[in-house]
Amino acid sequence: MIIYSKLWKIMKEKGVTQYALIKKYGVSPGQLTRLKRNESVSTHTIDVFCTILDCDVGDIMEHIDDARQEYQEKQDKDD
Repeated sequence: MIIYSKLWKIMKEKGVTQYALIKKYGVSPGQLTRLKRNESVSTHTIDVFCTILDCDVGDIMEHIDDARQEYQEKQDKDD
């Protein structure tokens, strides 16, 4: 599974808001929703985010196996 938790961290670090992504850079709200839900997005979308944030792909997304994801979700619910 691909997750985008790093994306939100780097956006905060660089001072780029979701509002700016939509209004200044033309990113669709639907794409942001897909990223929040860790759903699939196109490589073009990933490229756009890397360009906006001046970063590498690994700075905004990572692969984790499904078992690890389930464990993390369970831990998040228990906290």
